[in-house]
Amino acid sequence: MYFNKTILILEDHLLTLSKILERLYKLEGDQPDELSVIVLTNGQQVQDYINNNPRAHFDIVLIDYDDKLGRTFHILELERFGVDKIISISSVPKWNEEARKRGVKRVILKDYAHLDEFADKVVKEIEDMLRKLTVGED
Repeated sequence: MYFNKTILILEDHLLTLSKILERLYKLEGDQPDELSVIVLTNGQQVQDYINNNPRAHFDIVLIDYDDKLGRTFHILELERFGVDKIISISSVPKWNEEARKRGVKRVILKDYAHLDEFADKVVKEIEDMLRKLTVGED
């Protein structure tokens, strides 16, 4: 049986996005779930399209801190979407710590000098989360 899983990625750095998306493409081919990916690059989009949308639902959320407008993605209503579904991916430890204080347990420090390794860690965490989601649906 196939399931569709929706992943929201809040990230403004296009090279980082490309690395993550490339690995998600490979992951999708290696497991039974179809992946729907939504990418937003600024906090205003989060406010307009996500926070203000009562029907918005995501299985997994990747959240950076800084956005393209010099604002923050942390305006996302984390608690509404479920902190257990969120992976904080800031390159600044204090922003990841802020997410932890809001209940986020999964944190991967972004390292621009080692984006391939970072993207591998992120998608490994997503794979683990998908596995747990699929088990929970049986």
